[in-house]
Amino acid sequence: MPRLKIRHESVYAYPEPVRFGRWRLLTRPLDTHATRLIEASLETPPARIEWSYDAYGNCVCHLTPLAEATELRVVNTLVVERYPAPLVSVRADGQPASALVLYSKPDRAILEPFIAPATDDKGGAYAAWLQRLMGSPTEPALDLLTRMNDAIHNQFDYCARDAPGTQSPAETLASNSGTCRDFAWLLIESARRLGFAARFATGYLHSPGMTVRGAGATHAWCEVFLPDLGWMEFDPTNGLVESSCLIRVATTRTWLEADPMNGSALSVADGAPSPVTLTVAVDVDLVDEAGAASETQIIQRVA
Repeated sequence: MPRLKIRHESVYAYPEPVRFGRWRLLTRPLDTHATRLIEASLETPPARIEWSYDAYGNCVCHLTPLAEATELRVVNTLVVERYPAPLVSVRADGQPASALVLYSKPDRAILEPFIAPATDDKGGAYAAWLQRLMGSPTEPALDLLTRMNDAIHNQFDYCARDAPGTQSPAETLASNSGTCRDFAWLLIESARRLGFAARFATGYLHSPGMTVRGAGATHAWCEVFLPDLGWMEFDPTNGLVESSCLIRVATTRTWLEADPMNGSALSVADGAPSPVTLTVAVDVDLVDEAGAASETQIIQRVA
């Protein structure tokens, strides 16, 4: 299985010294059967650091820099191994047998927040688009979701966008373009409207020998819960399903909770929020058995 080294550097620069409040960082993936965390380190200025888990079970770092400064630089370094689900055997088994997924009562009690859509479709164009994607009522759920994943990948133009926030599904349809977070959100809300539990996943993308759409910082995709299979990965930006290229750091109900790093900084002079310039650089390296980096890839951006 691939062993990958990830270096994620974030630099917040200010025109004058600022004092920092508490910052929330999503930097550390959980050690699971699908992702083995080999090493993890965090380079920061002198700070008070506390670790906790949020309501989603994500590992959260709470960082409070101790000194005033004109810069906040954080470097997150990870070494992970990826073990994606064997999609070939999943397709051979044909589970589940229907696109209309029936969750057990205990599962549904947990999954309900991830089934309810978080956006509206005021004009009806979104519902019409989704209806055109529907196939046979007996189409296996995995086939339906894969086809939806491919449809978004093939239909929409990738356009890098530095502005914060994520487009609604209706906005993505109207513009026929978006970033990885927009495409992930479109698939999530589409799956929910069909009765599936879906969530927003954020992390990194390794792209050996392939052309990826976009370049920059972190990546976003969709995960859908299927009975007996669990949370399955769908990346509509690159048309990937259950790929070892995806390195998940966190999952949330909506994109609003998935910011890798956020916090506050106040001007020393008047206490007002200070303007900031953010620079992000992410490298994902394939590491050989001897521990040497053999290949460097730039991954996609979630602004």
